[in-house]
Parts: sequence; structure tokens; C-alpha cells
Amino acid sequence: MSTYIVVAIVGIFIGLSKGGMGATLGILAIPLLSLVMPPTDAVGLSLPMLLFGDVFALYVYWNKWDMHYMRVLLPLALVGVAIGTFLLASLPSLVLRRIIGLLALSFVVYKFTSDRLLTIQYQPRGWHGYVTGVAAGTASALANSGSVPFTIYMLLQGVKPEIFAATATLFFAVLNVVRLPTQIVAGIFDMQRVLETLWVTPVIVFGVVMGRWLVLRINQKAFERFMLLVLFVASLVMIFLVPTT
Repeated sequence: MSTYIVVAIVGIFIGLSKGGMGATLGILAIPLLSLVMPPTDAVGLSLPMLLFGDVFALYVYWNKWDMHYMRVLLPLALVGVAIGTFLLASLPSLVLRRIIGLLALSFVVYKFTSDRLLTIQYQPRGWHGYVTGVAAGTASALANSGSVPFTIYMLLQGVKPEIFAATATLFFAVLNVVRLPTQIVAGIFDMQRVLETLWVTPVIVFGVVMGRWLVLRINQKAFERFMLLVLFVASLVMIFLVPTT
């Protein structure tokens, strides 16, 4: 029963994230799922849920993205996906749990320091985008944490919020599509488990609709602080709690 509850919560969080409530919710998916299943299963199960949510997010932000950043970031991000998938398929379960926990914790640290990035006297260099692409692709394949390097890079570029959100939507939708065949080849994607959790798709849709409704009515900063607290606790569990099975 606990597995069903966690999957439902993750479905709502992914829907809320795709509905505009922020990347904090989406990044919670794998740490939470990893509390009730092996990390590789958590990654394999979360991917189709993310892809389903991407359909709605692309509809909302269709053709509002900046293709310049896609051309800079995407090629080496695809290399990063291959690196991350290889690590995911070859590392022991406990090591993966701790890596995922550290990635989640890094997101919390980033969120509490991101405002200071805007005060940095940043001098853009072409190679910054390439490094960001590799880092985002690797972190995305490992733990759905690619938004950390991506967001830092885009904040430093000074793009408008709508372009930022639209470009992020397209970038991670493409990465999620690419991750699917790599996970199948690596033996991570379990179709049987996915079929067993198809019931969660209406929950994701509900989350998307609720996210679009809430984003205009809730104090998003207060809500995100609460989610950061949840993520912080989940990351500590992933890092320090050794499973008995």
C-alpha cells in the first residue's frame, strides 16, 4: 500500500511541476520513489510519468522557447544522458541511492543561493554552455536533477522568465525522449512495472490542472520553501539511511 501512496504523490508532484509550480516538485520524484523501490526502478518508473507530463507542458509553452540555447546545450546533453545511463546501470544500489540523495541535496543548496547568482559579474564563454549540457544530461539521466546546472546557466544568461520556462520545457522533453531508448538498452526500463502504474496518469493530469490553478492563487515562494524542506528530508534519508533489504 505504501508504494501506491508514494507513486500517487509523485504523480501529483510531477503534474504540479509541469503545470508551473516549479522544478522542486519534479526533482522530488526519484528520491521519493527510491524510498519504496530500488533506485534503478525509480528512475525507470518516473520517466514515463515525466514524458506524460511533458505533453501538457509543451502545449502550454509551444513555440515560446529560444532555439539558440537548444543548439548550444542539447548536443553535449545527449552525451551526458549516455554517461548518466551507463553509471545508472553499473553502480551498486546503495551508491546510487547516495548519489541521488546528494544530487537532490545540491538542488536544495542551489535554491537557497540562486538569488545571489544574479549579482555575479558574469562573463559568458562559449564553453560554459557545453559544460552545462554535459552536466544537465548526466544529472537528468541519473536522478532527474538536470534542472540544477541548466537553471544556473540560464539565470546567468539573463533570459526572460517565459523564454526560460519554455526553453526548459523543450530541453527536458527532448532529453526525456532520448532517455527512453537508452534505459531500454541498459535494461533499466521495466515495461511491466510501467503498465502496473498506468492508473497514475489521471493523477498527473489532475496535478497539471491543479498546478495551473494554484500558480495564480498561491504564495508560490512559501509553497516552494515547504517543498524544499520535503526534498531536504528525502535527500538525507537517501544519503544516510541504509536499507535493510
